[in-house]
Amino acid sequence: MRQHLWRTILLALIFTLLLTGCGDPSLSALNPQGPVADTQLSLIKLSIFIMLLVITVVTLIFIYVLIRFRQRPGDDRIPEQVEGSAVLETIWTAIPIVLLIILAVPTVMTTFSLAEPATDVETSAEAAEDEEAVEASEEGPLRVKVTAYQFWWQFEYPDHGIVTAQDLYIPTGEKVYFELTAEDVIHSFWVPALGGKMDTNPGLVNEMFLEADKPGVYQGKCAELCGSSHALMDFKVVALEPEAFDQWLASMSEYDGEKAETETAEQGREVFADNCISCHAVDGETPSLGPNLAGIADRETIAGYLPNDAQTMEDWIRHTDELKEGVNMPSFPDLSGEDMDALIEYLQGLTISE
Repeated sequence: MRQHLWRTILLALIFTLLLTGCGDPSLSALNPQGPVADTQLSLIKLSIFIMLLVITVVTLIFIYVLIRFRQRPGDDRIPEQVEGSAVLETIWTAIPIVLLIILAVPTVMTTFSLAEPATDVETSAEAAEDEEAVEASEEGPLRVKVTAYQFWWQFEYPDHGIVTAQDLYIPTGEKVYFELTAEDVIHSFWVPALGGKMDTNPGLVNEMFLEADKPGVYQGKCAELCGSSHALMDFKVVALEPEAFDQWLASMSEYDGEKAETETAEQGREVFADNCISCHAVDGETPSLGPNLAGIADRETIAGYLPNDAQTMEDWIRHTDELKEGVNMPSFPDLSGEDMDALIEYLQGLTISE
């Protein structure tokens, strides 16, 4: 029996070790790619160190007591009964208080520093006498309004008049301030590599900021159970060098979505106008009932998680609810093959990249 127990424990430890390597590394909060995530990881490490210290000390005392005061053969003496010790009681009361202070002070300070709203930055910059700070205040910090839907994300850049969906573009080396809300139920905005999560609540606006140290694509998730396709409510954060980000802003501002370079694509544009335009905008400035499709050809995925290729796009359009249960987008199973091919060619031409 004892051998079987140890074997079970060993197998459990092995499986636990193997499972720690599963999953997307970009979804790990232990691989920070920005100062916000790095600061939060420091708090995680501090709390783990304190917990390990407490566990180690308690375990050592427990082992010592088991060995030192165990009953020995032939020894029937009753140990000395101690009703109370002011010294011991003071020690085991003071130590937890000290440990809580060590953990609480940096946690509270970090919480307040990471809750800095964009309005505070604007006010402090306007009050500065330095000319460079005044110029920076005129531009203001980058603000993005994030609206969560079942089961997709809309990103608005109110100071630039730009709207997009699913792919969130930000510049590197700059704080980006987010205004978070939701249209239907409670969701949660989370980019593990860049920082912690925050809920998006219907009718309310929560604020946070994130920053990316270097260019890259960072995976984002909804971290609040929001319906049957919650696990598929993914998005991407595309961090670009400031010059490349400015170019993206300019391209989105000029983009009208009317590109149709072939006769087939022009036919697809007409199919889109007959079936899709009431829910999907294709310019870079118009919010819509469904995801804005400006630059959809540049995205790695469609529907947040499917590969962006012709066959998958056709499957998505024809069998929407089968691929993402609970979405509001209707399926179009009866669209003819010719119209479908034309529509896909049109959509694959909606690119803002050079």
